[in-house]
Amino acid sequence: MRTNFRPISEQNALTKLDALRSEFRSLIAEVYEYRAKACAVCLTPGACCLDEHFVNVHVSRLEAVAIGKSIADLPEQPQKAVRERTARTIEKYKLDEAIDTRTATYACPLFESGTGCLVHNSAKPLPCIMHACYSSEADLPPDELLDNAELAVNKLNDATYRRPTEHLPIPLAIAKLI
Repeated sequence: MRTNFRPISEQNALTKLDALRSEFRSLIAEVYEYRAKACAVCLTPGACCLDEHFVNVHVSRLEAVAIGKSIADLPEQPQKAVRERTARTIEKYKLDEAIDTRTATYACPLFESGTGCLVHNSAKPLPCIMHACYSSEADLPPDELLDNAELAVNKLNDATYRRPTEHLPIPLAIAKLI
């Protein structure tokens, strides 16, 4: 499939992805997140990230590369722990056997107990940025915000890799890169 985008380098695309993610994070924080319970006061830190019946975040190839680079920047022990959690997650939830991963759920291997999300500041996926503990459904950011941001990420993927890229659950997407 041909696109109308000029090809861009992966490094340039990662820079653009970072800017897009920062803009999205700022919008969510300024307009919506003040209505949510702060993660710092959560009685069960990480419960949302580790809820194997809830987490179903898929990322594009470019997002997986950003996550892989962030993991590579970590000290060896956290890198090893992510690799082990990723392998266990894929095996436990049979993600590599799923016919439709859109319905598969899993505990996120990027969450480190006592630390939180290991890619929070560097490569946190858009759905994770948008997620927060809102007390009222009326306080939630509209889905269109995420849809529009993900469309922009898809365009970056198309311009970088010159073909549509498959979105995979985080563990499958990063297993190839770490």
